[in-house]
Amino acid sequence: MSKFKIRLIILISIFVITPLGFLCKFYSGPGARWFNDSFGGLLYEIFWCLVVFLILPKFKPINIAIGVFIVTCILECLQLWHPPFLELIRSDFIGRTIIGTSFVWSDFIYYVLGSTFGWLWMERIRKLKRKATQ
Repeated sequence: MSKFKIRLIILISIFVITPLGFLCKFYSGPGARWFNDSFGGLLYEIFWCLVVFLILPKFKPINIAIGVFIVTCILECLQLWHPPFLELIRSDFIGRTIIGTSFVWSDFIYYVLGSTFGWLWMERIRKLKRKATQ
């Protein structure tokens, strides 16, 4: 399988996960709070794993997943800090979506799950590549 096809698969994956993440943010039915916050965090991790994998396809998926998890944990902890420049970023939807607004311990569970699913997703794409070259 060519590098182009692999990147296309990664891009399609990103185009699948992105609307799901935004749908979670706007969902208002039963369990809305869980979908908006917790499940959205899981999809957020998968999204960033795929983005980094698209940019750095030679990196090992496990290293990408761990890196994304660490950065996301740092961003979660930054939610305890409210200096003017961070509040300015948080004042718009994209800023709130990327860096968050409030610290919640339980988010770390979803970051672990999301990074794990992101790692599995990247490994699956790598296996497709290996299968095609055999």
